[in-house]
Amino acid sequence: MIYLEAQEYLNSLVNYETRIEFPYKESFKIERMKDLLDFLGNPQSELKSIHVAGTKGKGSTSAYTANILKEAGYKTGLYTSPHLNTFRERIRILDSRVQDQGPYFSGMISEDDVCIYVEKLKTAIDQFNEKSQWDSLSFFEAYTALAFLYFKDKKVDFVVLETGLGGRLDATNATDSLVCAITPISFEHTQKLGNTLGLIATEKAGIIKKKNQVVVSAIQPDEALKAIKKRCQEYDAKLYVVGKDIFFDELFSDINGQVFNYFDSFCEYTNLRIGLLGRHQLINAATAIGIIDALRLFNFIVPVAAIKKGLEKTLWPGRFEVIDKDPFVILDGAQNTASAEALKDTVKKIFGDQKAILILGISQDKDLKGICRTLEPIVKTVILTKSNNPRATEPKNLAEFFPKNKDIKITSSVKEALELSKAISKKDDIILVTGSLFVVGEARDLWSKKIK
Repeated sequence: MIYLEAQEYLNSLVNYETRIEFPYKESFKIERMKDLLDFLGNPQSELKSIHVAGTKGKGSTSAYTANILKEAGYKTGLYTSPHLNTFRERIRILDSRVQDQGPYFSGMISEDDVCIYVEKLKTAIDQFNEKSQWDSLSFFEAYTALAFLYFKDKKVDFVVLETGLGGRLDATNATDSLVCAITPISFEHTQKLGNTLGLIATEKAGIIKKKNQVVVSAIQPDEALKAIKKRCQEYDAKLYVVGKDIFFDELFSDINGQVFNYFDSFCEYTNLRIGLLGRHQLINAATAIGIIDALRLFNFIVPVAAIKKGLEKTLWPGRFEVIDKDPFVILDGAQNTASAEALKDTVKKIFGDQKAILILGISQDKDLKGICRTLEPIVKTVILTKSNNPRATEPKNLAEFFPKNKDIKITSSVKEALELSKAISKKDDIILVTGSLFVVGEARDLWSKKIK
């Protein structure tokens, strides 16, 4: 099998990331995933897993955690979603003994290994489908199974797993974990996960599922925290919460990063540095350190030097990522209103009252009005666009959520939007690309190819 054939096979599977409407509980079958893994010999059972669910900050928290473990000398698997440019980004092995393959997405699965494991998986899935009564597997289920097989064969010491959609029914939830983490909960996918923060949190907290589990939670709205606590009580899980058991103090921040102190019931760390910007990233980093410190309960002690180095070296593309400074070009995959609020606050903190040129494209199933209204006060010109994805909202349909007197321009592609922003921007301007990780991924790829 060649790489193109592997791509074609994976792309032939149903992919809910490109669909707007689908029956959540009928489409997501955790028992189907468990049956598949059982057919494959349960590779996930041989992995020491850390499982991260939530609305915002899942990827960043997972990346911080994996990088700290890497710097501690552990060979660490990292499974995240969605990807920006290639699905290879989703499966990575971080190993301090292996030279980094560039600053971004180092250690991602090779094209050759994709071919090897897709070929194995295709044969197994064909046999599985003949023997089972389940509906066809989805792309996410198949690729999650591939990740488990790959991590097992590569003999990683730990795996950090980011859930896809929800948690309770997510394919990643077919494994048991040493530590679970719940990042901040806000409104998302309400037609599928529920229309209250309590219902959404209940779905996310479904990754807590064994007795005496260790759980770390970020700062949460009261309704969400109540649901998480209830789940923990049902399983006698030990819960540590940022803001109640885990604390951080911001010391300094600018365009190059942030410095903070951290302390919990185990340890205290001072002058920690991260390159990712925004207060929400301090919460994510504190949650990740809480995960690392919780591993002490399983006799894994991570040195403070590894924590400091792991945090400082963590890169997470597409999250307030500054890809140019003349003018400033910032990519941020803010996909809901809460994320847009965090983005607005970060822009104001760093740039003050300076207004940005906004390149905005949003998926149809998101809070269009909420995102637009949140970002409007910090922008002077709005360039509406859409990604090359079936879920993308037509740009003209976003215009109604901005004031009539706003400078609004309509484009048909991310490439056109970037070219327009280049033409109208000045040296000291800010170009802010956001609304969808699909838009951000396309913009990142185009800018790296010198669209400017």
